[in-house]
Amino acid sequence: APRIPLWGGVLITIADTFVFLFLDKYGLRKLEAFFGLLITIMAVTFGYEYVTVKPNQEKLLQGLFIPYCQGCGTPQLEQAVGIVGAVIMPHNMYLHSALVKSRQVNRADKREVREANKYFFIESCIALFVSFIINIFVVTVFAEAFFNKTNADVNQVCANSSSPHSSLFPNNNETLEVDIYKGGVVLGCYFGPAALYIWAIGILAAGQSSTMTGTYSGQFVMEGFLNLRWSRFARVLLTRSIAVTPTLFVAIFQDVEHLTGMNDFLNVLMSLQLPFALIPVLTFTSLPSVMHDFANGLFWKVAGGLLILLICCINMYFVVAYVMSLHNLGLYIGAAVLSVIYLSFVAYLV
Repeated sequence: APRIPLWGGVLITIADTFVFLFLDKYGLRKLEAFFGLLITIMAVTFGYEYVTVKPNQEKLLQGLFIPYCQGCGTPQLEQAVGIVGAVIMPHNMYLHSALVKSRQVNRADKREVREANKYFFIESCIALFVSFIINIFVVTVFAEAFFNKTNADVNQVCANSSSPHSSLFPNNNETLEVDIYKGGVVLGCYFGPAALYIWAIGILAAGQSSTMTGTYSGQFVMEGFLNLRWSRFARVLLTRSIAVTPTLFVAIFQDVEHLTGMNDFLNVLMSLQLPFALIPVLTFTSLPSVMHDFANGLFWKVAGGLLILLICCINMYFVVAYVMSLHNLGLYIGAAVLSVIYLSFVAYLV
């Protein structure tokens, strides 16, 4: 119910992000513990939705190991690329490195460094696996609950459940289009108010976790690349101001659907930026002059290079498919110029 305007919600999010970030004053481990709490909340809430909706397990396993998408077009491709960007975020590469740097390890003792590397590897694998599981929960819940539904179907169910949000869905036979906002509403209509509020708690935890990791990454990048040794408050203020200003403007002058569209676009943009994080990381970790005895072997160099090449190919395919669907010569030319610049910069990094 619109008791709080959208722009008010954005301001509340800005305020509580600042409050949570000041946990850093009590040590990085306390902040990491809070991240762990947020991720646990996400896993529990989205897991609840998964159990409630009861997706087809056989189809889920089939889709995991034999990926296919019958009759898919550009919107579905955009979602797929967005998921890659949402799970493997470029700024998290820097965040993981910074957290590793903060650990108390005797770097003069090779045995201790080797043991620490093993646990860093396990830590990263667990983090990515949990992120993967949470994404499976969300995607399968949406697929099971919303696939092949029409606006009229949802409108009727919401009206029967006395939901105040039934007006969101016009009474027509067009295919239902859902986003983060409407998704929670539909879950509430089909599976009761508890599903709606639990979804909201999970989304809040996801947003806070994402916002705080982005802010922390910005601080570490400023220290490392720009050599700016600012106070914590000044760094948080700058990075948050840059990040939230566009969101606040959209919230004031547009509606929640535009915010959701911006979220999808940002996920795709992060996927396009991945090579700019992965190539330098692979390069520096492969240099004996930097890593000494811990430089990447041939296997990791080849595997990492192939992975980066795959990501670049997926991204370029998406750009070509997206621009071709617009049927505009000017956009074709603009996209071609930007693609040449993008590929040239990637080639330069290589």
